[in-house]
Amino acid sequence: MDITVAIDVMGGDHGPHVTVPAALEALEQDSEINIILVGLSEAIEAELVAKGATTGPRLRIHHASEVVTMDESPQSALKNKKDSSMRVAINLVKSGEANACVSAGNTGALMATARFVLKTLPGIDRPAIAAILPNQKGTTYMLDLGANADCTPEQLLQFAIMGAMLVSCVEHKERPTVGLLNIGSEDIKGNEVVKQAGELLRASHLNFYGNVEGNDIYKGTTDVVVCDGFVGNVALKTSEGLAQMMSRFLIEEFKRNWLTKLMALAAMPVLKSFKRRLDPRRYNGASFLGLRGIVVKSHGGADDFSFLHAIKAAAEEARSGVLRRITEQLEIEHIKPNTVAASLPDSEPKEIA
Repeated sequence: MDITVAIDVMGGDHGPHVTVPAALEALEQDSEINIILVGLSEAIEAELVAKGATTGPRLRIHHASEVVTMDESPQSALKNKKDSSMRVAINLVKSGEANACVSAGNTGALMATARFVLKTLPGIDRPAIAAILPNQKGTTYMLDLGANADCTPEQLLQFAIMGAMLVSCVEHKERPTVGLLNIGSEDIKGNEVVKQAGELLRASHLNFYGNVEGNDIYKGTTDVVVCDGFVGNVALKTSEGLAQMMSRFLIEEFKRNWLTKLMALAAMPVLKSFKRRLDPRRYNGASFLGLRGIVVKSHGGADDFSFLHAIKAAAEEARSGVLRRITEQLEIEHIKPNTVAASLPDSEPKEIA
């Protein structure tokens, strides 16, 4: 099945120097992927020449005259950058020319633009950001990670449906387990929103495990962990900080004296394996779930290897029919949009962490 991915070439900290080589590698690794490079045509052509590559049936350039900067507000990007590489790439998804969009650009602007252009699926009040985290058994899919700081119980149920269907499609698990992030495993724990969300999840057709705590994320207790964007973003950033601290401490200890340096040489194969298992580049690519199109956000500082994984994630979502599965499950659960959230104008995007 041929999949076309529109890439916001200009987004991120490195722009074409990362996005173009990653796109070329994606074409090399997957014969079913077609790519549209969206951005300043001169910059794209220059990078292609530098890599000894040319356009062809599977690779083409779509010019966009503007670029959304990493510090630009979502409102400004939406109002003033209608021909940005980010927006044009999303427009290609809306028109059907592309099956998915990948960008390493400004997260808030990308979410605001994607929501405005694509709109949400019927039954979804707000899109959510889902990402993959490593655990002791494999991977955990967690959402929301920053798009929605305040959520209703109904929206947490919607997140659970979207996350479960994502895992079902891309991991090929028929009934992935879903956990609700809480301060304890007992049903009586948590605030009223979480308690009510738990009741909705227990009454759903999902494979609901129950409440899970923070340590369950990395134990791999459930395939999916659901929470509001405030809690999810704090948990994610805390995890990233802890990983960086452990890495720094490990390096410092091995450099302490000549004996520890020798020990580091002896342990090098184990250290390389350890680094590979925890390498965040292998998990790059956060999905904006709930939209009427596939949009994947790469880390802004991604290198070629990391951005390649975001492209692969987008292609797999399109190939496996994630949007169709989410829509079908929403119908099974008889989910209706929250009238208050649904009435919020898409032209007034909220700031996203």
